[in-house]
Amino acid sequence: MGLAQTQHRFLVRQKVTLMANRYLVHTMGPDGAEDELVAFAHQKRLALKEHVTFYTDESQRQVLFTFRARQVLDLGATYDVHGASGSRLGSFRKNFGASLLRSTWHLSRQDADEEMTGQERNERVALLRRAWEFLPFTDFVPFFVPYHFDFTASGRTVMTVDKLFGLRDRYVVDIADPGLDRRLAIAQAVALDALQSR
Repeated sequence: MGLAQTQHRFLVRQKVTLMANRYLVHTMGPDGAEDELVAFAHQKRLALKEHVTFYTDESQRQVLFTFRARQVLDLGATYDVHGASGSRLGSFRKNFGASLLRSTWHLSRQDADEEMTGQERNERVALLRRAWEFLPFTDFVPFFVPYHFDFTASGRTVMTVDKLFGLRDRYVVDIADPGLDRRLAIAQAVALDALQSR
């Protein structure tokens, strides 16, 4: 990703289209404004085996990285993240049992044995979101309360993902660990939206 590997803050913004979900990833300036576009993600809907491709821009001519499920339609599926050359960067998976009350993910990188755990920051919001999903009109009315994730390893914060308030899904990704590959971080952040209901 070139220069983006030195960046510590990104804005992930979802674009909804008829046949696919798309995500624009920008760096964020010191004032919090959207800055340079560094990745564009394309997710086909209703795929049996989830596969999301990230490109350098919306032309979709140059692949940056991908993530793909190892299993078909598995609630506890592991997703492998690969660079444009095919090299494995790491993986992530949702902890289905823990997520029944509070969404929990596990993120690992290829170059380290340490596993990072990401969990919804606010337990009350997590429970409210679970209750909301049982209401009959929620397919048409999205959950309106922002929810946030903290990813930690050995008691230290690795990255945070904060959902912004608004009609469209937007997330601020703050990376505290300089050694975390930005492609892996962005893949996980997009998965928090794209795979949240899985």
